[in-house]
Amino acid sequence: MNHSISLSLSLSLSLSLSKMSMSQWLTRIGGGNLIKKIICSSLTLSHYQATASSSFPSLLSNSRNEHKAIFAFCSSTNAAFFGARRYNSTKTEGQLLSEEEEEDDEDGSTLEEKQGFDFPGGKIAYTTEMNFLPASSDKRVQCYRVLDEDGYTILSNMSKLVSKELALKVYSGMVTLNTMDKFLYEAQRQGRLSFYLTTYGEEAINLGSAAALSSDDIVLAQYREAGILLWRGFTVQDFANQCFGNNNGHGKGRQMPVHYGSKSLNFVTISSPLTTQLPQAVGMAYSLKMDKKDSCVVAFFGDGSASEGDFHAGLNFAAVMDAPVVFICRNNGWAISTPVTQQFRSDGIVVKGQAYGIPSIRVDGNDALAVYNVVRSAREMAINEQRPILIEAMTYRVSHHSTSDDSTKYRSVEEIEHWKTLHSPITRLRKWIGRNGWWSNKDESKLHVEATKQVKLAIDEAEKKEMPPLRDMFTDVYDELPLNLMEQETMLRETIQKHPKDFPNNMPL
Repeated sequence: MNHSISLSLSLSLSLSLSKMSMSQWLTRIGGGNLIKKIICSSLTLSHYQATASSSFPSLLSNSRNEHKAIFAFCSSTNAAFFGARRYNSTKTEGQLLSEEEEEDDEDGSTLEEKQGFDFPGGKIAYTTEMNFLPASSDKRVQCYRVLDEDGYTILSNMSKLVSKELALKVYSGMVTLNTMDKFLYEAQRQGRLSFYLTTYGEEAINLGSAAALSSDDIVLAQYREAGILLWRGFTVQDFANQCFGNNNGHGKGRQMPVHYGSKSLNFVTISSPLTTQLPQAVGMAYSLKMDKKDSCVVAFFGDGSASEGDFHAGLNFAAVMDAPVVFICRNNGWAISTPVTQQFRSDGIVVKGQAYGIPSIRVDGNDALAVYNVVRSAREMAINEQRPILIEAMTYRVSHHSTSDDSTKYRSVEEIEHWKTLHSPITRLRKWIGRNGWWSNKDESKLHVEATKQVKLAIDEAEKKEMPPLRDMFTDVYDELPLNLMEQETMLRETIQKHPKDFPNNMPL
């Protein structure tokens, strides 16, 4: 290339690239046309030599085709490649550009059809074939797992990736969570609690994900994630106090049972409406991004929540804003009484993430080690790459939806027992730690005895505690109580005096 042309090309590119990215320069101000014009105006371009430097583009000759070349533009953050023609002729620029536009490619399409058009959002290639995208693929997205149903490792080095201390803590948490569910569920059935729901069959998602997160990560749960709090230090007594709504509970009795929360443990208080936590999680994650925090937000939800509008708004919001948030869907097969087959026609939840431009993965939710590996990797990606990640954890809801539900009305007892016995996440992990020599029958018996004792004591203590005063129903929202709330409080007190038998007798007035 002669020196004047080389200098012109180099100066033009360096001045433009100093102000914007290569893709912007090529598409927004016609950088590609500028290069084309410079090439066409040179009488000696056919004799160029390949050159490269740290600050200017390199022109690389193609050994397979003497008439083509590739421009490679690199920077510290991105690399963009585009094709350019090498001309041996001295025809004028106008003739060359005109012939280039009219020339057909080998497949019969013109250059314009081949390159497409730069629509808003990016260049799209044209085609003369009318092709509708398929509704879904016949082949389902595969599910990542580490342990098989009998607790044998598929990956041989898992004992090196997961320490004995970590594995035993995860397993102990799963057993404790299961024990707590058992006794608090029975307490509700005895009329001692107003409401309860369990995490039966989903313990691995709880403790496996909790172990993979940092205490600085903010968690927004749905209502089957009590194990996250348990891992972070929320005691069994704290759980019991909240469920019984006593004066020691963090919510002062204002919330339904199992609607836990802890500001000190970065666990946002659960709310009953489905999926409201997803857009909120994105906003929190974007705040962490702005503050350059080395942490992320983790939002849990069920498969039924994916049918809510907030799911789609939340994922799109996260993708567009590049928010460091990890979405974890517990696909347990049922949205109360609605099976997944009646919720969507797509291949579960994982494919929905790809539609929004979010890296996604499907994991065996009954495999604690697989959940741990996936969530740990997702967390690193979300923080290091500053982008959202979607995880679909495949599991099964062994329990009724809640104490307000009887799932045998819409599914068979045999189906429930099948999942409870053959696919138990607790049993699977128990077999693995036992084969490693980390756990014995004596350890198992001791753990169950201690967990049972701990839960029973917590329930007894919670039931004895004084209830919050009636006044607390109206405080902590306004600095000064407005007139309408004062009137409501007065009306409530009068109603209690007229009908004392209809209200708890242990509530301080």
